[in-house]
Amino acid sequence: MNRYNLWILIGAGMLATVSCATKEADDINQPEPVDPTFAQQTEKHLIKVDTLFTEFESPWGMTWLSDGKMLVTERKGEILIFENDEFTGQKVTGLPEVHEVNQAGLLDVAAHPIHAENGWIYIAYAKPFPDNKGALTIMRFKLDDNNNAIDQEEIIVAMPEWEGGRHFGSRIVFDNEGYLYFSNGDKGNKPENAQTLTNAHGKVHRIHDDGRIPADNPFVNEEGAVGSIWSYGNRNPQGLYFDKANNRLWEAEHGPMGGDELNLIEKGKNYGWPVITYGQNYDGTPITEITEKEGMEQPVTYYVPSIATCGMTMVTSDRYPNWKGDILIGALAKMHINRVDMDGATALSQEVMFQDIGRVRQVSESPDGYLYAITEGTGLLVKLLPVE
Repeated sequence: MNRYNLWILIGAGMLATVSCATKEADDINQPEPVDPTFAQQTEKHLIKVDTLFTEFESPWGMTWLSDGKMLVTERKGEILIFENDEFTGQKVTGLPEVHEVNQAGLLDVAAHPIHAENGWIYIAYAKPFPDNKGALTIMRFKLDDNNNAIDQEEIIVAMPEWEGGRHFGSRIVFDNEGYLYFSNGDKGNKPENAQTLTNAHGKVHRIHDDGRIPADNPFVNEEGAVGSIWSYGNRNPQGLYFDKANNRLWEAEHGPMGGDELNLIEKGKNYGWPVITYGQNYDGTPITEITEKEGMEQPVTYYVPSIATCGMTMVTSDRYPNWKGDILIGALAKMHINRVDMDGATALSQEVMFQDIGRVRQVSESPDGYLYAITEGTGLLVKLLPVE
């Protein structure tokens, strides 16, 4: 097991480069020792990056259980078990088969808000169908004493099934009342899915924790509409966070070439994709001539060029007093953590932090108030430690 401290200083003319953040993926399992002399001076905090694990392939989601253990998913279909910031060497067994293609596979994981009482753990994964097709599925299970996934219940499948593995979205969050929200991408080759209420794609959904459709969902009484839809016009939402203090649902989604978005998700609203966007096709041609339209929501902030926004969290911990209320978003393509300086629901500015640490798939705050991130390429689990 490799555990070492990754230190970076940017500012005052000093730079300590870190080889493990720029190595090819095949080389990251044996990082070279680094000089633990500096921490990165961000705009508001001096942060030491403590690297806890270096051997991920394609990690996707993380959650903490009521007993303190942390679970991290690998897209190929595994869940690794960590305790006291170290990999235990154990993995969850008995998980369902997954449709692992491109962005599809075993994706997010979330413990029930009262996990200590009911033991439920939720996963989002691409369920396999014939002809290389898959459908985003939310399942829940419990763990027995041998880390077997027991009492499995498939609670909702986001239909129709789709060929390939693009734009599966996948995040899971709970609100103050115990409702479960999950995100599902538009499946890539048919962006108009996001504007069509008769399918589940390109949407954020809201269900009860057992999969039932809430009676007050916005389209539950509309003929032909998918009853679980909470918002629509969302391209590929790989970031989702519920701010329990302010009862706000936040979402980060990939744009095409440009136009990644941070959105405040509200009941029944249309977020515009692909009718309006700040991005363009990958060949440089326009997707649409407009960026605004009546009846369609504007992002709180957006990114041109794209950073490839992914998993996100809001800082609520007193351990990072100058970041409280700010949103942290993982950047895949640009390989950093993006801090959005927030004033309530208004985005003031952005800060690029920990450049080249890897393709940041998720940023999360632990129950004891520390920030963690997982990366692809460099294969890291890191803990961000504020330095007094």
